Amino acid sequence: MTMPPPQSPQPHNPYGGPVPPPQQPGFYGPPQQGFPQQGFPQQGVPQQYPGPGAWGPPPKKGLSAGAIVAIVLGSLVLVGGIGYAAKLGRDGSGAGGSFPARTHELVVRKTLLDGEYTLVSDLSQSKGKEIVDSYDPNVKDAEAAVAEYSGKDGAVLVVSGLHGRMKNPDRTRTAILGGAAKDEGSTLAVPPKDVTPAGHDVTITCQVTRSKDATGATINLPMCAWGDDNTASAVALVTAESAVADPEDIDLAELAETTAKVRAEMREPIS
Repeated sequence: MTMPPPQSPQPHNPYGGPVPPPQQPGFYGPPQQGFPQQGFPQQGVPQQYPGPGAWGPPPKKGLSAGAIVAIVLGSLVLVGGIGYAAKLGRDGSGAGGSFPARTHELVVRKTLLDGEYTLVSDLSQSKGKEIVDSYDPNVKDAEAAVAEYSGKDGAVLVVSGLHGRMKNPDRTRTAILGGAAKDEGSTLAVPPKDVTPAGHDVTITCQVTRSKDATGATINLPMCAWGDDNTASAVALVTAESAVADPEDIDLAELAETTAKVRAEMREPIS
């Protein structure tokens, strides 16, 4: 007589009742590190979990507008750049010549570039005071025009300028960018380039510097500047893309055109 195979002993459930069947591969999946073990699903509602590797590294967070503004204004790259004109003037390099008549001024607008950028803060009386208080023999009757604007997808536009009577506007324009490049914590990534945008009668000089934020991350600061008999300003435009791009890939010709449009919208005759 053939004996039946021996039966495996049934597991004992100390709480009474049948012992639940073991988990099937792929139903719950292996326990994920960092997630608590789950109990059995409710009747008819299986709980699905991704398999191994489904949770990859967290996505990189883009720079916030606040972080960009903190770098542009908090480190005084632009305001400090204009102040650098005073340092150049103290050695007598700006001596000679006469001051032009005051015919134009800069006005901080509620919006810029046909409404694409909206005013966040007029800093003319706060950050701008550092410009006005800077001694520069090339400038008389100086008043500041400093403002922060926000645009689409977190873009930040900062205008940091002054108006008055400028004896040597070309020197003032180059001094603005020279000061920004020499600001503490900044390095020059793309040297200054002169551009004359089509349809505008002013030379715009542009460059890219690199600075570190509070976390140690390095970002680009593309900026352009102009100078004429009555107005001079730097314009920095930082987007999520340009902040982390290869500095050489940033379109400075486009930024120069944007800067010329900002000048046209902010500069107006004195009544």
